[in-house]
Amino acid sequence: MLELKNISKQLGDFKLNNVSFRVEESDYFMLMGMSGSGKTVLLETIAGLINPDKGEIIFKNKNITNEKIQKRNIPIVFQNASVFPHLTVYQNIAYPLQSKKNPVETIKKKVTELAEITAVASFLKRKPKGLSGGELQRVALARALALEPDLLLLDEPLSSLDALLRSDLRSLLRKINKMGTTIVHVTHDYNEAILLANKVGVIEKGSLQQVGTPEEVFMYPQSEFVAGFVGVHNFFTITSIDDSSLKIVNSDIVLFSQQKTNSSQFISISQNAFEFFLQKPELSFKNVFKAKILELITSHKFVRVVLDIGVKLIAELDSENMFVIDQDEIWISILPDGIRFIDKK
Repeated sequence: MLELKNISKQLGDFKLNNVSFRVEESDYFMLMGMSGSGKTVLLETIAGLINPDKGEIIFKNKNITNEKIQKRNIPIVFQNASVFPHLTVYQNIAYPLQSKKNPVETIKKKVTELAEITAVASFLKRKPKGLSGGELQRVALARALALEPDLLLLDEPLSSLDALLRSDLRSLLRKINKMGTTIVHVTHDYNEAILLANKVGVIEKGSLQQVGTPEEVFMYPQSEFVAGFVGVHNFFTITSIDDSSLKIVNSDIVLFSQQKTNSSQFISISQNAFEFFLQKPELSFKNVFKAKILELITSHKFVRVVLDIGVKLIAELDSENMFVIDQDEIWISILPDGIRFIDKK
C-alpha cells in the first residue's frame, strides 16, 4: 500500500538518510525512535507537509512524492490534538466533509457514526475548551477519519495522556485498525509497539536501523542502538576465537557456548542465565567470573543486580539468590544455554 524508497531530506543540521520501508494494507506500523531521530519529519513527508530532497513515496501504486497534501487523503493527528477552538465538536468532525461539499444529511450521518465509534457522541454540541486531553484526541481522530482515509498518520498521540486515558485510546486505535484503516504511528515508547503494532521500524539520527515484527525487533535486535532502545540488556558484539568460544568486543572476556560462532554476530545473555556463589565454584564449564556489584534495581515485579566482570551485566534475582544484595563482590557463572546468538543482517 505505502512504500518509501530512499527518502532523504536535509533540514539544517539534521538529515533523513535513504529511508526505505513498506506498509501493507491493514498494517499497524509503529515507527520508533528517540526525540530528534527524524520520526516526525518522516511522518510529515508521507503526509505531504515536507517535500523530500530525493526518493519516492508510492501510495496505492501511485507516485505521490510531489503531490499536494490536499490530494493525498492521508490525514495526520499530532501529539497535541489540533482542533478548531471556535467550532463545536460536531462542527470539527464535519469540517472536512463540508470542505468536500457533501450533502447535509450525508454529513450528519457520518458525524453521528464517527462520534459513536470514537465515543464523543455525548458532547457533540460542546466546544473544545474544557475537554480533556483524551477527549480532544478522540475528536481529532474522528475528524481525521471523516473522509475515510486508507492511511492514518499518528504523531505520538498517547504521550501527553495519563495511564487510564492511554489505555482507552489504545483500545480505540486497535478498533480503528481492525475496521480496516492502515496506521503509521510514531512513538518513543516501545510498550505502545508491543500493545498495538504488527510491524515496527526503529530510526536513529535519520537512518532506519531495523524493520520487522515486534518479536523480531525486540527479541533479535540487529544493532547495539536497537537493543538499548527496546530494553534488551546484556547485548554485545563478538569476535570468534574458535568453534566453541567467543570474545566480547572491547573487553578481555571470553565466553564458552554450546553453539558455533562466527565473526558477524551479536550475542545477548538472558538475565536469568546466572548462578551466584559466595566463593569460587568448582564447575565443569568455564563461564565463571568474579563480579563487582554496582547497583540494585528493585520494583514490585523484580530485583535486578548490575554486575561488572569487565563488562557490565544485568541479572535478575530469584528468591534463592537474595543473599547477593548484601555483598560487594560475588562469584557468578553464566550458563552456556543462556547465551543467544543474533545474526547481523
